[in-house]
Amino acid sequence: MIAKLRCDRSKVKDAPGQMQKLKMAEQWRENPGVEFLMECWADDPALQIVIRKLVVKFPQWGIACVDGVLVKWKE
Repeated sequence: MIAKLRCDRSKVKDAPGQMQKLKMAEQWRENPGVEFLMECWADDPALQIVIRKLVVKFPQWGIACVDGVLVKWKE
């Protein structure tokens, strides 16, 4: 039983690390990368809220949330 719990925990993503990277992106106004944002988006609903706020705040990143889906757009 303990081994099973350890295996399940090993599959958990690094949400605190991801949140820290998102906070740093906001402070530095730098795009952390669309792949990273999409990975965070898929990992944790709490991170989706943070990402929504970031893409609204920084439209120059070329990323938007449309109908609950994160998309990259071109002008």
